[in-house]
Amino acid sequence: MSKVFVFDHPLIQHKLSILRDKRTSVKEFRELISEIAMLMCYECTRDLPLEDVDVETPVATAHCKRIAGKKLAIVPILRAGLGLVDGMVNMIPNVKVGHIGLFRDPDTLKPVKYYFKMPPDITERDVIVVDPMLATGGSASAAITFLKEAGVQHVKLMCVIGAPEGVAKMQEDHPDVDIYVAALDEKLNDHGYIVPGLGDAGDRIFGTK
Repeated sequence: MSKVFVFDHPLIQHKLSILRDKRTSVKEFRELISEIAMLMCYECTRDLPLEDVDVETPVATAHCKRIAGKKLAIVPILRAGLGLVDGMVNMIPNVKVGHIGLFRDPDTLKPVKYYFKMPPDITERDVIVVDPMLATGGSASAAITFLKEAGVQHVKLMCVIGAPEGVAKMQEDHPDVDIYVAALDEKLNDHGYIVPGLGDAGDRIFGTK
């Protein structure tokens, strides 16, 4: 069974409280979600392997650590996932970024892939899929299925807020994918929104509602 990591860092929790507030402006919402992504990225990459390296300082030789050649990629689920990308790129400037676009078929209600653009070496990379909200889990599960079909071997899922229903869906469909969230909320309402949540993350990032 995949692990679920809920971050209790004071900075993350403080920023999340402002992010949830319905009075928070579009500008501030964008800035906050990017900052939260940066802090979550710090925790999400804690298990990256290190190697020893000697560095010549102006004074002497320092015995240091560097990331041991691990290749990473960030894959946001369009469109709301884009709000998390800049914060993560600030932390990992050389990371490659892929994109997955999904919509729900009105007849089958299943996610349909309309856009899938990945770095050419995506199968050699550990992938962090990002989306602000893990509600039903349908989109996240489908996105990860498409990545696995493309040959990706190692995936993590990073969301700002999760619902128990979405976590259960992910663990059922992808028990090998660990889940990272800043908060695990109470439930979904009848419209599929996370309660208490923060509303529609995409609309709040892009000012479309």
